[in-house]
Amino acid sequence: MDLVTSRPAVVIDNGTGYTKMGFAGNVEPCFILPTVVAVNDSSVNQSRSSRGNNWLTQYVTGVMADLDFYIGEEALFKSKSNSTFHLTYPIKNGQIDDWDAMERFWQQCIFNYLRCDPEDHYFLLTESPLTPPESREYTGEIMFETFNVPGLYIAVQPVLALAAGYTTSKCEMTGVVIDVGDGASHVVPVADGFVIGSSIKSIPIAGKDITLFVQQLLKERGEKIPVEDSFEVARKIKEMYCYTCSDIVKEFNKHDKEPAKYIRQWTGIKPKTGASYSCDVGYERFLGPEVFFNPEIYGTDFTSSLPDVVDKCIQSAPIDTRRALYKNIVLSGGSTMFKDFHRRLQRDLKKIVDARTLASEAKLGEGIKAQPVDVGVVSHPIQRFAVWFGGSVLASTPEFFSSCHTKAEYEEYGANICRTNPVFKGMY
Repeated sequence: MDLVTSRPAVVIDNGTGYTKMGFAGNVEPCFILPTVVAVNDSSVNQSRSSRGNNWLTQYVTGVMADLDFYIGEEALFKSKSNSTFHLTYPIKNGQIDDWDAMERFWQQCIFNYLRCDPEDHYFLLTESPLTPPESREYTGEIMFETFNVPGLYIAVQPVLALAAGYTTSKCEMTGVVIDVGDGASHVVPVADGFVIGSSIKSIPIAGKDITLFVQQLLKERGEKIPVEDSFEVARKIKEMYCYTCSDIVKEFNKHDKEPAKYIRQWTGIKPKTGASYSCDVGYERFLGPEVFFNPEIYGTDFTSSLPDVVDKCIQSAPIDTRRALYKNIVLSGGSTMFKDFHRRLQRDLKKIVDARTLASEAKLGEGIKAQPVDVGVVSHPIQRFAVWFGGSVLASTPEFFSSCHTKAEYEEYGANICRTNPVFKGMY
């Protein structure tokens, strides 16, 4: 074993809302920060205007423009306190949208946060299940050319979430992953570690939509929240107070009968004046997560509930995998962390499956019983960073280093080697 492979691999899970990063073998990521970059407009403009000057001036202003940016919480703080910084979100709906900003983001992740030399570590990066192969090539180019990494593996997020979700000593690599992040939601069936691409379902409702819905409910009720702060307040209310209810009508009645028991108080400070304010948090506590089960309360563009989408996804998969898929439904992403979310999903999905079983029995005639289908939704404490943890587990195995694309392969064959990534055969 050489020196590089004896060091732990770097695992970076880039999501639309948050990026999780750390080293293989750890249980939790070292850093979780918003996927955002703040770039100084004045430095960029100065760099452009200096093109007619001598080479030294051009070089210095170019370097300053390249260095004058921030990421994560620092970026959000800079944009609020300094008007010359503007925010760029490099990932939109799970796909990298701005490659320059993404490169800068990775640069800060590696040198400023993880504080490691990229030439000394293999890298595992993650991607959304519907990422085009060209995107993998660009990622490979940046990693091998800019950061000179010795080895790279680009893993599909749901496969890693499945690896994180197993509870026995044997890693069960067949199941359905419901990955609900901040900007994208996917239902992805995986059989023996391979994604069944034709059965992937994408849902246009994610964590950000729940935040917007909570914000809208608070606004309609006339709560006195400063406009510039309302989205952030709605996000915090969603994360702290929201839960999944079993019956929406019963929940309304509970709140109306005993408001003191269920209504919470949110207190904050107005950013401009420093004065304190407070607002009630009522129905939005259960109405926020209810959007996944009754999306028509949020809008008319999309009306299929999450249990329906999961059922359609499994029914479109090969028939010999369906029972195993129903049995192992794994949750991933921060927006699946609502209290009792897994129970509600399992109950609603079981109703759909049982109704189909009864219908098929009626067609078959009396005396013929269909074998019941087990429905199991796996919930675990690390759902929020399940993808990162799955990456940490896989990058700790001996098979990882032999499955990576190396710098030597990249120099010989080019970026198209990154289009495909082999599956770990030793894991199951």
